[in-house]
Amino acid sequence: MNAVVCAANLFSFIKNIGTVQAILFAVGLMLLIAEMFMPGFGIAGGLGTLMMIAGIVMTAKTAAQAVVMVLILILLIVIVLLVILRSAKKGRLSKTLVLNSSLNKEEGYSSSPDNSALVGTEGIALSLLRPSGIGEFDGRRVDVVSDGRYIEAGTEITVVYTEGRRIVVKPTQIDT
Repeated sequence: MNAVVCAANLFSFIKNIGTVQAILFAVGLMLLIAEMFMPGFGIAGGLGTLMMIAGIVMTAKTAAQAVVMVLILILLIVIVLLVILRSAKKGRLSKTLVLNSSLNKEEGYSSSPDNSALVGTEGIALSLLRPSGIGEFDGRRVDVVSDGRYIEAGTEITVVYTEGRRIVVKPTQIDT
């Protein structure tokens, strides 16, 4: 019986809500909602939370009432956040927020040209390769990288391998 009276006293804050407290709580709630839909640096969400807590503290008659109301507020915010996160992962929100398609190589998409056809091709170093420079293969100028050697301009070069945009060459004839 004593617990029922104590609980009734803790929730008697509803009749103590004034205009200022209601405005603080409502504006704080709007700022929290704005933070959810327009994420930023957390300023709106933090300010909204502080305004809601200030409204609660101003409404409470005792410290125990304020603690209970703040705990209820935090519990409600956590529940709403969990519902939104679940919806973002598995529900309707995931279909509108998450990009489910990807551009992959199997479907013909590539971020760099495929230079693998150049492997084994012979050309001429148009510039000094130390280790990068320009080579010419079948009349086409290409940025190349030597395999670590210093290669003079005009030297015949061969493409050893390619890695994306990187084309690695070595001198065609190596003097020993």
